[in-house]
Amino acid sequence: MKRILKGLGIGLAALAGLALLTTAVLYGLSEYRLNRRHPIPAIPKLTLSTDSATLAHGEHLAKSTGNCTFCHEADLGGEDSGMGGPLGTVAGPNLTRGRGGLDPSFSDDDWVRAIRYGVHPDGTSLIVMPSETFVHMNAGDLSALVSYLKQLPPIDREVPKTRLGFLGRMLLASGKLPILVAEKTKKLPLVTGVKAGPTVEYGRYLADLSGCRGCHGQNLSGGRVAGPPGTPPTSNLTPAGPIGRWTEKQFVTALRTGMRPNGTIIDGFMPWRVAGQMTDEELHAIWLYLKSVRPMAYGNR
Repeated sequence: MKRILKGLGIGLAALAGLALLTTAVLYGLSEYRLNRRHPIPAIPKLTLSTDSATLAHGEHLAKSTGNCTFCHEADLGGEDSGMGGPLGTVAGPNLTRGRGGLDPSFSDDDWVRAIRYGVHPDGTSLIVMPSETFVHMNAGDLSALVSYLKQLPPIDREVPKTRLGFLGRMLLASGKLPILVAEKTKKLPLVTGVKAGPTVEYGRYLADLSGCRGCHGQNLSGGRVAGPPGTPPTSNLTPAGPIGRWTEKQFVTALRTGMRPNGTIIDGFMPWRVAGQMTDEELHAIWLYLKSVRPMAYGNR
């Protein structure tokens, strides 16, 4: 019996040692990825302006197609998502120059680094920032957005820093939590522009810029989304999904009110309150684009 107990003790100790070693390796890998510096292309020079038309367009981008207010609050002074626990803390930082906001040294180039490439001024990756969609933003829109963000009135609000907890680090290191933006943002050239209008091309541009593919998949067919517990699956936006049976009026009403034609409410994880602030022309263009995409079976991301 003593030999059995001794052997059992040795086995348990070996398992504990292996678990400890595995944890240490995963933690070290997460530390490497969190602190890794990401090289980026030469930062394009923007044409910034303080004229009323530019600032109005920049505000529209921040509050509708760019979805900035979804994470950073309506006044862009930052918002604590309320998430916590072993996964970590996620918060939209204060984008103003008020207390708790941007460092005084934050420059025009730093705006471009964050928006287009998903990196901090020191080159480390941002977390849960949709730069993989913002990289599609054309030069005119990016210039207008930065012009608007630069002149935001200071808001004094200190929100917690986004950080990964123990479980978040383990999931990150094992490839189960792909939230380091710089790792998945393509280094695309800055395009001059897509002409606004009631066209499929403009609708595709808006869909890319608004992050539709980030949640609904590259094929827009919906399915499971990486996120905290309780994150709902996304809908199939191709003509094969329920939206294929909607009219354009029903589509617009759903985004404006958050209610589907059958009376059910769209989950708040879908930023319909922000998307619903797009202009009639923008929503019409997106509708035209969604009607043009290839029908796909649900979940074929």
